[in-house]
Amino acid sequence: MAQKINPLGFRLGTTQNHHSFWFAQPKNYSEGLQEDKKIRDCITNYIQKNRKKGSNRKIESDSSSEVITHIEIQKEIDTIHVIIHIGFPNFLKKKGAIEELEKDLQKEINSVNQRLNIAIEKVKEPYRQPNILAEYIAFQLKNRVSFRKAMKKAIELTKKADIKGIKIQIAGRLAGKEIARAECIKKGRLPLQTIRAKIDYCCYPIRTIYGVLGVKIWIFVEEE
Repeated sequence: MAQKINPLGFRLGTTQNHHSFWFAQPKNYSEGLQEDKKIRDCITNYIQKNRKKGSNRKIESDSSSEVITHIEIQKEIDTIHVIIHIGFPNFLKKKGAIEELEKDLQKEINSVNQRLNIAIEKVKEPYRQPNILAEYIAFQLKNRVSFRKAMKKAIELTKKADIKGIKIQIAGRLAGKEIARAECIKKGRLPLQTIRAKIDYCCYPIRTIYGVLGVKIWIFVEEE
């Protein structure tokens, strides 16, 4: 029986890097992990709360669509640097948005001795990121688009991006059927067992009226 492993964790130290950079004593390590989770959850909740205003338009044309690819956290003695990598940072560029987010984060971590420094970095090729494609598929499914059509549209968006292969899998009660199943579509190469192959991966849940669907996306970017 095959053993499955997360493609990102499988490649840590080779083609994938950690998203948190800090040092702590063993007795304080768990507190640092909990603090990182609070920071990421607070940022995600803040983005989702402000995205609902423009949820009736398409993701590529929606000025308030904020899709986070990943969040980097760098901790120093008196400063916590938070770098938000995002596909469409239009809302966060508005006046007062970063200040409001900093206030929310400061309340979450309850740290007086450390100050926060938040930076926004736009992703150069948004549709090269699996999180953004998963969000696009979720938007299509919530608008009653066929799941096969949604997967094909997502693959079409990657034509302009420089990738070598992609695989999309959706599992659950597809099209409202009583029996859950999994459907996938693949294009190009996807060498999952090659460690030097840079592969981006995400697992994304979608809540529908029939239940929760799970979307998994693998993108083969390049080979070192």
